[in-house]
Amino acid sequence: MLTHIVCWKYKPETTPEQKETHRAKLKNLPNVIPNIISFNLGFDILRLERSFDLGLVAVYPDRAALDFYTEHAAHQEAAKMGKEIAERVVSVDFEEN
Repeated sequence: MLTHIVCWKYKPETTPEQKETHRAKLKNLPNVIPNIISFNLGFDILRLERSFDLGLVAVYPDRAALDFYTEHAAHQEAAKMGKEIAERVVSVDFEEN
């Protein structure tokens, strides 16, 4: 299995509506992209200095499923929006042992 983690730190001028639209686009991905074992998404609740605003943790059966997700048009649309409204995006992908 492969775990995919992404966090977004939004630009200060990003509106609450833009944040919610971005979250909604991401939340819909498991409905249109197959082979996602689990998909968890949420806004940060602690609001620490080091915190990012939105986090995503998804699990896929293998690299092919992650690659299919990455290249899917619905993901590309959500990713494009995330890049436009975030000042920083970090990610990590790892295989479970």
